[in-house]
Amino acid sequence: MKDGLSKKNKAKSSLSITVRERSGGGIPKAKAKNAAAAQDDKNRRPLGDIGNVVGARPAIVEGKPLHQISRPITRSFRAQLLANAQADAVQNKKPVVLAVDGDIRKAHIKEVKQKAVAIKPKPEIVIEISPDTHENLKERPDASRKNGRKKINTMSSVLSARSKAACGVSEKLKDSIPDIDASDIGDQLAVVDYVEDLYKFYKLSEQSSRPHDYIDSQTEINEKMRAILGDWLIEVHHKFELMPETLYLTFYIIDRYLSMEKVLRRELQLVGVSSMLIASKYEEIWAPQVEDFICISDRAYSQEQILAMEKSILNRLEWSLTVPTPYVFLVRFIKAAMCDKEMEHMVYFFAELGLIQYSMIMYSPSTVAASAVYAARCTLKKSPLWTESLKHYTGFSEPQLL
Repeated sequence: MKDGLSKKNKAKSSLSITVRERSGGGIPKAKAKNAAAAQDDKNRRPLGDIGNVVGARPAIVEGKPLHQISRPITRSFRAQLLANAQADAVQNKKPVVLAVDGDIRKAHIKEVKQKAVAIKPKPEIVIEISPDTHENLKERPDASRKNGRKKINTMSSVLSARSKAACGVSEKLKDSIPDIDASDIGDQLAVVDYVEDLYKFYKLSEQSSRPHDYIDSQTEINEKMRAILGDWLIEVHHKFELMPETLYLTFYIIDRYLSMEKVLRRELQLVGVSSMLIASKYEEIWAPQVEDFICISDRAYSQEQILAMEKSILNRLEWSLTVPTPYVFLVRFIKAAMCDKEMEHMVYFFAELGLIQYSMIMYSPSTVAASAVYAARCTLKKSPLWTESLKHYTGFSEPQLL
């Protein structure tokens, strides 16, 4: 039996040796792998900083190692590197080789001619309207600018210039007539492009909205009563510190209503108070209240009476309050006169005197305004009394105003 057992053990041992030899030797697979990993770790270099840094391996270009960079590569830093490399390439006239993160990138820089280029301002382009239908585009480097704005020709001004040229009307003024709107080119509220057309429209519309002679048709009102009412309204206007437009519109509403309706003597002041209330609501930002007019008239009328008269006046005038008053023309004519403050106050003084005089309603608002300017120049002894500029902008000659 012992011999049989020993034979079996020998057979097992020889079988295990054969299996080991077929599997690759006497070392197990797991141990072989661990041994290979350990050998690789010995040959591997230690890890560096795991940040956004450039690798430690220097890049070699054309046999020369590049300068090692040891700072984070951001977008701005990358752009700086590229700019410096391009500058060096321009001086050396060679292609640039830039190494970033082990990646070699070539930036081919073209040769730049080093010439000083003087930067000149672009000439301003101004469109001029010639007598024919074509637009001549000319460059004017020395064209004047006001408040940093270019001169812009609007469609209305272009069409007006073409129509004038087609009719044979020259739009060029004489050299002796200054352009009173030249200083307001940069002011949008001055509407320089349309101001001439606006005053032409005022001249046409003032004839259709003028009140006619009405004093003979009134049975209880005469010129003296109207003058007393006008003097009192000027004081009320000054007391409330209202705009000048409000005063002139008040007198227009009174005369227009009296030319349409017969008014009793006891209601004349009521018409004046209601007219100023309407004008204040139309012209002022903060209009006086009805109670203010009741107090200023010494409570001669109640709130119901004032509101009823206000409604009656508006219905009779058909709510038409946008009319050219003498004040509209005074602003333009004073500007054309190029006067000082003394003369300006004198012009407004004569214009307000014209409001009180009933005989002035037979003249148009533009005639009254031009006459006030002429009277002020005569009073202050200005020479000449009537200039070519005033004749052009007012449309009146000296004999017409006399």
